[in-house]
Amino acid sequence: MTNLDPTQRVRAFYRRYAPRYDQQVAYYDRVLLGDGRAWACAQSRGAVLEVAIGTGRNLPLYRNATRVVALEPGPGMRARANHAGQAAQVPVEVVDGTAEHPPFPDAAFDAVVASLVLCTVPNLAQTLAEARRVLRPGGTLRFYEHVRADDPRLARWQDRLERPWGWLAGGCHPNRDTQAAIADAGFAIGPLEVFEPTPNSPITRPFIQGAATRPPGGRTR
Repeated sequence: MTNLDPTQRVRAFYRRYAPRYDQQVAYYDRVLLGDGRAWACAQSRGAVLEVAIGTGRNLPLYRNATRVVALEPGPGMRARANHAGQAAQVPVEVVDGTAEHPPFPDAAFDAVVASLVLCTVPNLAQTLAEARRVLRPGGTLRFYEHVRADDPRLARWQDRLERPWGWLAGGCHPNRDTQAAIADAGFAIGPLEVFEPTPNSPITRPFIQGAATRPPGGRTR
């Protein structure tokens, strides 16, 4: 395991984790995470790409999309996502691929959804650059993520625990300044909500929930 690159480590973790993923995440959704998933999905319209769909827990939450393309690198996760897609109210296609290398042409989607995945992708800057590339001008990135704390004391603990936490949580980085990274990728952010989960998570907080637009015009990349 130690000789694997970050992408391989994440894939190996979720290959082992896939059988119990839904049971554990259902607990966190109920106790800690609230309705952020539902908001991100229900607000997305037109052709939608969701990156790192996992087992497809979000697929039944889409209401206004004309179609959803669900990108997922893990075969165990994809098998479960295909099953979940059968319960969706919109057409769903589950596709093999990573968030850093989505196999789609420029400006192919009206919306991209990232739900509790930007903490985990091995290359955040590349993931966001690719999200911008596959969005049409004026298209929307909808996100629901935990981010680096503003509280300096908590942020220092996030830095100290980043490596062991990543090994336990499938490559999760609790100290990522995801909001700044979205802005740096060329998105115009807004609206945005910053909140503390209840009860508080010891290390993965605060959360952000919002939308960011690919500005019209300019270069795709």
